[in-house]
Amino acid sequence: MDPVRPLTSGAAVPDESAFDQSLRPRSLQEYVGQSRVKDNLAVFLEAARQRREPLDHVLLYGPPGLGKTTLAHIVAHEMGGQIRVTSGPAIERAGDLAALVTNLEPGDVLFIDEIHRLGRALEEILYPAMEDFALDLVVGTGPGARSVRLDLPRFTLVGATTRVGLLSPPLRDRFGIVHHLDYYTVEDLGVIAARSAEILGVELAPEGAEEIARRSRGTPRIVNRLLRRVRDFAQVADVGAIGKETSTEALERLEVDRYGLDQIDRRILAAILEKFRGGPVGLSTLAAAVGEDGETLEEIYEPYLIQIGFLERTPRGRRATRRAAEHLGAHPPLGLL
Repeated sequence: MDPVRPLTSGAAVPDESAFDQSLRPRSLQEYVGQSRVKDNLAVFLEAARQRREPLDHVLLYGPPGLGKTTLAHIVAHEMGGQIRVTSGPAIERAGDLAALVTNLEPGDVLFIDEIHRLGRALEEILYPAMEDFALDLVVGTGPGARSVRLDLPRFTLVGATTRVGLLSPPLRDRFGIVHHLDYYTVEDLGVIAARSAEILGVELAPEGAEEIARRSRGTPRIVNRLLRRVRDFAQVADVGAIGKETSTEALERLEVDRYGLDQIDRRILAAILEKFRGGPVGLSTLAAAVGEDGETLEEIYEPYLIQIGFLERTPRGRRATRRAAEHLGAHPPLGLL
């Protein structure tokens, strides 16, 4: 994750893992938002339980921080199995993958985050494991080498990715259940903020929850992160219930505006409007202008700016919209959308 942007990034921060786990829902009933995904998943889980079979392999994709890891844990809990968690970059050799799948018990869930970063050679090993619950390994070298097939317990693979387009078609086609996670509504985020505040023992008024939710970029992980920081300001100021005024003051001091934009977001939009007359401008040129890596811009910053209508991608490059200019108080260049 971009080290200068921990507050409003949906990506996980290592030292937040214990905090995230304490707030994580344990069942579909507790899970807030993503109603379409949740309703369909409830049907598939119940059908699998009735047949006494493992759930079909599940692929979850969407921006970071929307609950892909949480849903993987819920699948394991609902199916009564254990979950083994890893990530694509962490699996470097065939032996790493073999050790993971051979240690599974029937009904367990293997969760692979960032599955699009799994090597192609490892994908070839994963295919028979997903289809036939078997592992094909080559033992020995040279003329004495031979292929050995190991039977595996019937398990469920849950893959998560922020870039589904980078998944190879053969791997993508082996998932029986595929769901896209969307950004959350302010109403759903307000419910999440209230639930998290109750778990943390924080008195949060509905107006305060709504203000935090509005500035959380449609992302549950960010709403929980902002709640922690607002709690700090409220504690030092010795206020009672956190209301709209306390939340607004704290978030303004953190430079998170009413759209959830921080200093880097505003720098990106200002560069396009002021230096490039609203665009279009190429990704590499924009990255150099704001001093950020191009991949970071594309994966972390752009999706939300496009979602709220402040930025658009064209064949010639990125363009700011008239709405972005109005939000920044800038004079819109001629021809701005």
